[in-house]
Amino acid sequence: MVTDMKVEVICKETIKPSSPTPHHLRISNLSVFDQVTSEVYVQLLLFYPSSSDEVNNIDHRRSLFAERSILLKTSLSETLTYFYPLAGEFKYNSSISCNDHGAAFVEARVNCPISQILGQPDLGMQKQLVPNHIECRTQSGKGYLLLVQANFFECGGVAIGVTISHKAGDAYTLSKFINSWAAIALGSTTTTDVVPPVQFGAAASLLPPLEFLNSPQPPLELVHENCVTRRLVFDASKIAALKSKAASTTVPNPTRVEVVSALIWKCVMEASRSNLGSARPSAWCQVVNMRKIMVLPLTVDLLGNFFGYFVARTEESEVDHDIQSLVAEMRKGFEEFKVIFANGISGEDVLQLCKELGELIGKVDTDNNYFSTSWCRFPFYEANFGWGKPSWMSIPAGAVEIKNIISLMDERDGNGIEARLSLKEENMALVESNQELLAYASLNPSLGL
Repeated sequence: MVTDMKVEVICKETIKPSSPTPHHLRISNLSVFDQVTSEVYVQLLLFYPSSSDEVNNIDHRRSLFAERSILLKTSLSETLTYFYPLAGEFKYNSSISCNDHGAAFVEARVNCPISQILGQPDLGMQKQLVPNHIECRTQSGKGYLLLVQANFFECGGVAIGVTISHKAGDAYTLSKFINSWAAIALGSTTTTDVVPPVQFGAAASLLPPLEFLNSPQPPLELVHENCVTRRLVFDASKIAALKSKAASTTVPNPTRVEVVSALIWKCVMEASRSNLGSARPSAWCQVVNMRKIMVLPLTVDLLGNFFGYFVARTEESEVDHDIQSLVAEMRKGFEEFKVIFANGISGEDVLQLCKELGELIGKVDTDNNYFSTSWCRFPFYEANFGWGKPSWMSIPAGAVEIKNIISLMDERDGNGIEARLSLKEENMALVESNQELLAYASLNPSLGL
């Protein structure tokens, strides 16, 4: 664990699009999905270790940092001409004014080699490597929708921290932005590598903003309490074994997300039951990328927010759960969700989903309800800015830990899974010592890069 890491901010700039946004694109309407999304920020870190011994030379290292900083800023400016809403400002809760306000760019120096960060990852410490939340305020249309922090380590390694307003886009949108930015940094200008601007605003044509949502909405009240976050890694071989264990006549070919989620659900329920002294009904709320659900061609590459969720449940009378039954419940919930929404979704449907979600996870007494999001298969590990693909992608711990949130993402090889669990301290103490879980997962292992 890095205990003496110091991050020194060298400069802060505003990066504007390299070309002015055309007049007819100056307003990007929000969809209902965007309107109901909380005013929170999504954060991501990409780590790029140095591949050269030449950086031991101080002068060369400074030259390398300056070169990479210029490349990042120049390519970001060009990328914002395609992702122009991210350089704008919110106009009430109905649209983004694409006024070329710009994105924040922070350059920082870190007083340790990147290997210390990767040797024993500290999710809390990583908060220093992403732009400060205080600068992310968007009340009354003020602030940045996109912030970037380029961290240069003394070894020559780089960590790129990206912070994006969730109201402006989801994980799919973030992955499109980062890979388009990287493609432009490498010199690509083809539409196969860079997102064309027509994809913005398309969600609003399907789900126009609702007038009564134009004023700021009260945020979803998530429960904080005394929570801690832990990192678990499931490598490909352990997931293969878990799939074999979870397979049944109902679900003969479970996915890796299903089996990892089912095992985590089983273990957190057991911890909760042990601390509460009795079994309780439980719900697992899983975020779904609607682009993969709906059959309408226009929805495939929508930018902005376009996600829903399904719910899998257990009953109070069910004391002992096995992986097979939990996977079956998840598959059932997913298939039912697809049947309902494959041919379309209305604004009223979105509002109802939000209401149900608030009832499930927005209450203090919901100790046994969990909310899970998966970033698996989003190609973050393909983001090559000119010095190779990232060795690690991380989501730093939030400023305040939120109870019963589980995040899944790919390992670098694309076959394993990293999980972030945020739970009450007393429940986490039991989960991180659960022998069934530890038979398939490693607790915060070194990246071994």
